Amino acid sequence: MLSRKKHLEVLKARAHEEYEWDVIVIGGGATGLGSAVDAASRGLKVLLLEGHDFAKGTSSRATKLAHGGVRYLAQGNFSLVREALEERGRMLLNAPNLVKPLAFVIPVRNVFQKLFYWFGLKLYDLLAGKLGVGPTTLMKKNEVLRTVPTISQHKLHGGVRYFDAQFDDARLAIALMKTLHKLGGMAINYVPVTGFVKVGEKITAVQARDVFSGECFTFRSKAVINATGVWVDEIRQMDSAEAKPMLSPSQGVHVVVDEHFYPAKEALLVPKTSDGRVLFVVPWQGKTLIGTTDTPRADAPWEPDALPEEVDFILNTAALYLAKAPTRADVRSVFVGLRPLVNAGGEKQNTKSISREHTVITAASGLVTITGGKWTTYRSMAEEVVDLVCEQQGWLNKPTRTRHMRLEDDLPMRKPGSAIHENLVLNEAEIAQAVLEEMAVTIEDVLARRSRALFLDSAAALACMNEVRFVLQNELRLSDEELDRQEDEFRKLVAQYSLAGV
Repeated sequence: MLSRKKHLEVLKARAHEEYEWDVIVIGGGATGLGSAVDAASRGLKVLLLEGHDFAKGTSSRATKLAHGGVRYLAQGNFSLVREALEERGRMLLNAPNLVKPLAFVIPVRNVFQKLFYWFGLKLYDLLAGKLGVGPTTLMKKNEVLRTVPTISQHKLHGGVRYFDAQFDDARLAIALMKTLHKLGGMAINYVPVTGFVKVGEKITAVQARDVFSGECFTFRSKAVINATGVWVDEIRQMDSAEAKPMLSPSQGVHVVVDEHFYPAKEALLVPKTSDGRVLFVVPWQGKTLIGTTDTPRADAPWEPDALPEEVDFILNTAALYLAKAPTRADVRSVFVGLRPLVNAGGEKQNTKSISREHTVITAASGLVTITGGKWTTYRSMAEEVVDLVCEQQGWLNKPTRTRHMRLEDDLPMRKPGSAIHENLVLNEAEIAQAVLEEMAVTIEDVLARRSRALFLDSAAALACMNEVRFVLQNELRLSDEELDRQEDEFRKLVAQYSLAGV
């Protein structure tokens, strides 16, 4: 059983014994979890420290797509596309219960557009090679209408169908966490890093604190990987006050509406919106997910707000392609993710021009930082950074085993019991499973990431709060004061995920 309480007890004992880890990974998102799994697969002693919950930040707020990047294909960045397509194929093979093929329809308005996109996506298929998902095909107008019955017929000439894959980002993060533990590594949430211990200029230990008890720990380690996404600069500056920021974050907004606006099994891709990006309309868990935007930010809050103009842009663009377009009143949830865009030049740029390729740097202290990239390439990024650490430490003959390694990707078993809300498939037994077997410790953990209730229907998630509180109190013996605090925090979060004030 993956109970946080039991793992914390083991960690306390090891901290007191001055146990030395081979690698400590800071950050429990896609890159951090992937790096920890990769290191553990090589037989290294690995500890992952997450200051909030696993996938709390960007890694639970993606468009839920494993893809090569059609936009990068248009930019001629073939090497990035080829790598991402290979990793998409590995995700499908290594986590088949969580990652599924998904067809996409691109509506076109003339023969030139149809041939242009067909040719480009045939190249996409070619770059995927043996790990391709399905062939790109031309679609007549009638076939598009049968596939996407709610599409607008205005200027519709036909379409092009191609294939990528879809997954549940937060659930894949939990699968990685479970895989890490099976490999003999450890991961703990709600233990933020507070500082480093150094001998000379080299880091020899990591200082951390348990959020709930306030207890402080020192964990010795031979190597430390900073994989905190858009927050890597905070850890780098904790290591050295002279560290210059390396990121220019941007945010992407997604809105979720009911399925009847888009009752199709295949997704819709608008290849070029008015801001030069692409827009996805994707069926997801009985709802419709529409996104995304690209807005530069000067800061990196844990809970960024959607701007009114971002929501309007998404709804207005969707209205050009859907016969019955959703309005603000139809939005069930709105969520915002921050992209860790690497700004190598040190100057602010247009975020569409900043590379999403990842960057790995090593500080004088030995702190290795990895950032950038996307969910699809999490595994190859992890392999690269752990290869570097092994080289630096002189650990020979320790190859990765993750390329063909099946993840602990079993979906939560459908437990017997009636759903606690008519708009959600969630019951009390599943809440208990999240707490006892998946290290959930807050109302938000359960309703945002172990289940996706908050992302699917924020009002329904709020209505489930008391049932989650009851299970947390029963299983974890949390105090009334702590549960009241969690309730207050969750209410604020629900307000952000609804359109109140946006």
